[in-house]
Amino acid sequence: EHQVVAGGIRDAQSDGVKFIAVSNLVRRIDPVRDMAAFFSLLRIIIREKPAIVHTHSSKAGLLGRIAARLAGVSCIVHTPHGHVFYGHFGPMASKVFLWLEKILARWTHRMVALTEGEKNDYFRMAVGQPETLRTIHSGVDVERFSGVQVNQIEKRRLLGIAPEGTVVGFMGWLLSIKGPFHLLRAMEEIWQGHPNVQLVFVGKGDLEVDLRLAASKVGGNGRVRFLGWRRDVEQIMPIFDIFVLPSLNEGMGRVIVEAMAAGKPVVASQVGGIPDLVQHGENGLLVPPGDEQALAEAIRQLIDDPEKAKEMGRCGRQRCGRFSIEAMVNKIDNLYQELKI
Repeated sequence: EHQVVAGGIRDAQSDGVKFIAVSNLVRRIDPVRDMAAFFSLLRIIIREKPAIVHTHSSKAGLLGRIAARLAGVSCIVHTPHGHVFYGHFGPMASKVFLWLEKILARWTHRMVALTEGEKNDYFRMAVGQPETLRTIHSGVDVERFSGVQVNQIEKRRLLGIAPEGTVVGFMGWLLSIKGPFHLLRAMEEIWQGHPNVQLVFVGKGDLEVDLRLAASKVGGNGRVRFLGWRRDVEQIMPIFDIFVLPSLNEGMGRVIVEAMAAGKPVVASQVGGIPDLVQHGENGLLVPPGDEQALAEAIRQLIDDPEKAKEMGRCGRQRCGRFSIEAMVNKIDNLYQELKI
């Protein structure tokens, strides 16, 4: 993952983007480093005098918007990338985050939701004013995944995956919020009638060790592959027959767009912004979050009806263009122009 981020930074710099790293701005909560990051951001904003400060994600949005407010920035924009009002933390912490967001929303000129579902959550929880909320889907490099030619037999061999049988794939963080254990337990039922189906996890996370242990205990050890983080995901997606994202909360689910671009049918939770991407019965199937029985049934439907699965994959490929990088850039540009008026 760090290599992917570093590559993105190099590409931006080669295009003339000035990049300033704030080393103390880290994902986890760390009061000492968070305070240091705040003062770093404040100094940068005062020095650079930006017309617009656009923050992304929860912690950067908290520190960056306070710094921008203190520095007197005239236009502040925030993209939460999914909210933390439920699913990530306990009830008390979630209430604290909701309270903070309501305060910060008063200083934010535009809030950018990744999906209509996320925007509706902000409406429902009274975070921000309706006229300040916009929906701009996160852009995905769909060209990277569409039209990729892969020798599937050879790729399977290289990854240690049997050449025969359906492959069910997952890509993302191996964290509770992404629901990987729900997928593994759903597969236990699938294997009772379809013993040749294989499950592939692409990604890393805190649950990896426990998932590996659970896979060995349920008898799926030889049918479950853990590939870790990969730089060749556009070469791996084509070997999947069905892509599954059983998240309990999801801002948008960019990886679903990648699966759509690769022409794969999707089984995913009906939560967050996922319904913006997956039209139930058209390019995939939606199930209630955490419902392992419904998840197993949806996967089984596509295994038993490969023609239906292929048609859903074709439909997904046709839909993915509306979530491209170009579409996102145009909408953000229009937003910035609107703020200049």
